[in-house]
Amino acid sequence: MPENSTVPKILIVGGGYAGFYTAWKLEKHLRKGEADVTMVDPLPYMTYQPFLPEVAAGSIEARHSVVAHRRHLKRTNVLTAKVTNINHAQKVATITPPVGEPYEFAYDQIVVTAGAVSRTFPIPGIADNAIGLKTIEEAVAIRDRLMSNFDKAASLPAGPERDRLLSVVVVGGGFAGIEVFAELRSLASSLVGKYPELTFDDTHFHLIEAMGRIMPEVSLPTSEWVLKDLAKRGANVHLDTQLTSAVDGNVELSTGEIIPTDLIVWTAGVMANPTVVRGGDLPVEERGRIQTRADLRVGTPEAFVEGAWAAGDVSAVPDLSGGGVGGFCVPNAQHAVRQAKLLAKNVVAVLRGEDPKEYFHKNLGAVAGLGLYNGVFQSGKIALKGFVAWVAHRGYHGLAMPTWERKFRVVWGWWNNLWLGRDLVNLETVQNPRYVFEEFAARPRPAADAPAPAVTAPAAQATASDKAADEKPAGEKTAAAKPAAKKPAAKKTAETASAK
Repeated sequence: MPENSTVPKILIVGGGYAGFYTAWKLEKHLRKGEADVTMVDPLPYMTYQPFLPEVAAGSIEARHSVVAHRRHLKRTNVLTAKVTNINHAQKVATITPPVGEPYEFAYDQIVVTAGAVSRTFPIPGIADNAIGLKTIEEAVAIRDRLMSNFDKAASLPAGPERDRLLSVVVVGGGFAGIEVFAELRSLASSLVGKYPELTFDDTHFHLIEAMGRIMPEVSLPTSEWVLKDLAKRGANVHLDTQLTSAVDGNVELSTGEIIPTDLIVWTAGVMANPTVVRGGDLPVEERGRIQTRADLRVGTPEAFVEGAWAAGDVSAVPDLSGGGVGGFCVPNAQHAVRQAKLLAKNVVAVLRGEDPKEYFHKNLGAVAGLGLYNGVFQSGKIALKGFVAWVAHRGYHGLAMPTWERKFRVVWGWWNNLWLGRDLVNLETVQNPRYVFEEFAARPRPAADAPAPAVTAPAAQATASDKAADEKPAGEKTAAAKPAAKKPAAKKTAETASAK
């Protein structure tokens, strides 16, 4: 689009679930040449986060749970960079690319969908030893770490070090924590059969939850059923317990118990992306989210900020259905995708001089996978458990995965696993791909000592003679010092003999 174009410019900050869907639907609703859409995200793909527990368990190929921006956004300008400042008073955003200098981007409408990041607390050792579950890279790293630990433990005798390698600690008893906990327990059960040196009882799984119950999204009886199901699979759930330290891999609990472990997964809450929220002049509420109205415009019910929109985990959208927490929509994929679809329609409506509509969505329920062939589903008073709930879980998320191309890849992978089994390939060395090349690569020899400075011929001869003399034994030095006296003596003896 030319610099002097009068076509409205729409800037989407964030290419996650809400951002991708907003751009995708804008392409559908905008007429050709009606607006210029630009989406900025530091990653070139959207991650379908509900699939991360299954990626961590090896049930879904990592690449299949992400959607490439440039493949599916045909008429959107995709920038792989960060938005580090929003000056909405001037309608200018600062874009910082991975290479090169930051620059300013002028816009007419801004859509903030920067998502959320893991929310942690200043607990000693967490920042250095734990790993979150918000990105595809984290899910892959969790899977590979667990598999590598089985390889190491199989070569060790029974003892503290082997117990440490085979211990997993998950912090947080919400949906994400329970799902990854159950999926990793299922993966470990599959791995044990491949290692004759190890048994199921050698593995230790601990879930730490500060509240008195797990999964607040479902009813209490349903959450209690999940606890019993996990207990049958040898899992240890610590309720009303806080993690106080994780220094050097030793997890210390508020009960005084210490759990040595090599894998700590942190799922205890999320917070709005602070880089975007703090780096701008848009209004923010007390929990650090962008203040958003029910029509998804930034602002309060009394007044809105012209030209600014927000959706997804980064926003505080009122839940008009009455089922939200604190009156706002909970940060999940179900709300993010529906808000994004409406947001795209509302932006187009405003560009055409029409009024935007308010977001209203009643929660359809909650569904979670608890490992292969096991799950839980809750919708109102209806609760499904076990295999039926697992089928509902896969059916719902299989349909919710954006684009038919990605749906097919995910379902095809599930079908293959049904007959071929879970893929147990460990690719942890991908994180250090040059280790073999570096080990055997030829390197230049160290540079030789610099040559001595050149000297004149007589001086060189003298230096050489002195050096030779210094290197000879003491007797040889004396003989070498009197060569002229010996030669005449030899000549005289020869002449005497000739005369006789």
